[in-house]
Amino acid sequence: MESIVMSVGGSLIAPDGIDTDFLARFKALIEQKLKTHTYRFIIIAGGGKTARRYQDAANEVAKLDSEDLDWIGIHSTRLNGHLLRTVFKDSAYSVMVTNPDDILDVPKDKALVVAAGYRPGCSTDLRAIQIAERVGARKVINLSNTDYVYTDDPKKNPAAEKIEEISWTDFRKLIPDKWDPGLSAPFDPIAAREAEKLGIEVACINGARLSELEQYIDGRPFIGTKIS
Repeated sequence: MESIVMSVGGSLIAPDGIDTDFLARFKALIEQKLKTHTYRFIIIAGGGKTARRYQDAANEVAKLDSEDLDWIGIHSTRLNGHLLRTVFKDSAYSVMVTNPDDILDVPKDKALVVAAGYRPGCSTDLRAIQIAERVGARKVINLSNTDYVYTDDPKKNPAAEKIEEISWTDFRKLIPDKWDPGLSAPFDPIAAREAEKLGIEVACINGARLSELEQYIDGRPFIGTKIS
């Protein structure tokens, strides 16, 4: 089976409330793919707005350092991860993975594994890259709520241009050099460096367009951005 590592943004799981429509459609697609016995999916949950809301609330009451904020984010990813694991309870491995090394202990016949954040200092994007390295995956899918990576934030700059394909060297010029808790970027800068070093391709796809996710999984042209 081909291992596919996928990071699912918290903005898709719980944009305001929990998006049960997305979860149902995502579940249907993944379970359809599992029936082919062609793929093994490792799905990493992000924290998204849930993390930022808790981080903002905590900061209003007490002055927190970056490690405190990271831990809030990590536990937000774990909450979202447990939600995904229970949604997939009939097909997912029964234990959610947090330490990337633990993926090696999961039986190879378990074709669906859910993972979440581990330690401070990075986002779940890095965990996706680390898990990909351990299972020998050469591609990582990053699902978010945007269609492409852009030259700038399109919400702030109407002149921002979409990017369909970009090298890691050029991509890293578009994002900050350092990780910051709550950072909203197409891909974590630490994860980007690691992916470039390992030669891992990342496809950034809008999770609302699950047909495009299927296109990429099947090796067909898709709407999104390929970083390699």
